[in-house]
Amino acid sequence: MKKSSGYLKSPDLLPISHSDKKIGSLGFSIIWVGMAVVLAAFAIGGSGVQSLPLGWVIVATIIGSVAIGIFMTIIGDIGIEHGLSFPVYMRAPFGTIGTHIPSIVRGVTAACWFGINTYFGATAMNGILNALFQFDNWFICFVLFATVQLVNTALGIKAIERFADLAAPIIIIISAWMYTSLSDKAIEQGRDVWTWVESPVTGGAALTAFMVVVMANMGFWATLAADMPSLSRFIKAPKNERNWFKRNKAQIFGNIIAMPITNTFMVIIGAVSYIAVLNYDPVVALQEAATGFILGILLLMIVLAQWSTNTSANVIPAATIFSNVGGPKVPFWVGVIIAGVIGIVVQPWSLFGVIVPALLVIGGILSAIVGILFTDYYVIRKRRVNVTDLYEADGQFKYMNGVNLAGMISWIIGGAAAYYLSTYSFIVGFLVGAIIYYFLAKYWWFQKYEQAELVDPSDEKYLGISVGRDWDIEAGKESVLVTEPINTQV
Repeated sequence: MKKSSGYLKSPDLLPISHSDKKIGSLGFSIIWVGMAVVLAAFAIGGSGVQSLPLGWVIVATIIGSVAIGIFMTIIGDIGIEHGLSFPVYMRAPFGTIGTHIPSIVRGVTAACWFGINTYFGATAMNGILNALFQFDNWFICFVLFATVQLVNTALGIKAIERFADLAAPIIIIISAWMYTSLSDKAIEQGRDVWTWVESPVTGGAALTAFMVVVMANMGFWATLAADMPSLSRFIKAPKNERNWFKRNKAQIFGNIIAMPITNTFMVIIGAVSYIAVLNYDPVVALQEAATGFILGILLLMIVLAQWSTNTSANVIPAATIFSNVGGPKVPFWVGVIIAGVIGIVVQPWSLFGVIVPALLVIGGILSAIVGILFTDYYVIRKRRVNVTDLYEADGQFKYMNGVNLAGMISWIIGGAAAYYLSTYSFIVGFLVGAIIYYFLAKYWWFQKYEQAELVDPSDEKYLGISVGRDWDIEAGKESVLVTEPINTQV
């Protein structure tokens, strides 16, 4: 008798159909404008100018941002092609039960970032209220800010996109204003933002410092590179489009153009903030550089940015993961609450000074998952996936008691390598995880556990949107809908 597969079929985890993909190129880029304004970006800039001139910090940031944007787009095709979220596809390289272990690590990391960013935004909110009304209670601001963000996320992806549409232009305008204010403050201190360096390094030390900035940008966004399918499954793409670039056009524009531009500008603000007041936290810097209404407006950008970042980059991935672990009894909105509770109980206000390097290390460890996903999806399965079995307890992804040992072993070794070679963490974790998984899966694990899409590599059976298919899991079958491609622009 087959074991019930109901726990794998939570409604929030079923494949997204073509008609439910609502986000276009512009909409996704606007979401990125909000997501990229985070404390870690400011910290990378602040730490970078302690060893390198701002110009070299910018070059390193652009290289790291574009590189990780490419990885995001590559892995994001899983969501575009099949409408699958990160924790559901992870059942392929890790097993229906094994997926929970790396997924929970990612989910808890995202929840911790939610808490950190909420505290960061709450301090800015408190600064606004203090400047305008002499109100001073950051904890009340923290609770209110967390609640509003969680409600916004629970309302779904369209509510998040609408908020991003409002927040993005405000963030862009105020960011430019913030840069000007901090630059003026730096000049007052007798420091030129383009030449001042706290402790200049040369030779091999300069190359190491440069690579640290590159890898810091890649390592921080490695978590989103892994679970980009959780977002990309909502992005519009044309049906029956075999060209990878055309199918992923909206992703490419957001991940490789909008994100690097925004992320680089935020790194610059963190650097200028450090040059101005020797603190990369713009809230602290702005309170020294501006007063009254102007300070309130500048701090408003911090609030809106953390809100926009948290909903898309942290709460959605965490809630999706927790929903996958809990099954139908834990719908998406319950996952949102769980993420919020974790983000609060870790007491981010007490971890504020140490959480950034800690989470960057975790990002490096998770880079091995990006390598495993790449090998499993592109190299071994060649984008063909037996999606229906991803939702079956006794299907091909059950493996050994629900665990794919090839994936688990590759992740452990790749994560350890990234941890011990942290200067090049993302590249090391990706390559080690990808290569080891290839040999273990292809020549060992999949010899023991037959994979239908490898035995019969049929595009018509195992591809998704590129052959016009919506996966209909509730009905226990896949349906092929013959429709004209839709406009991929917002």
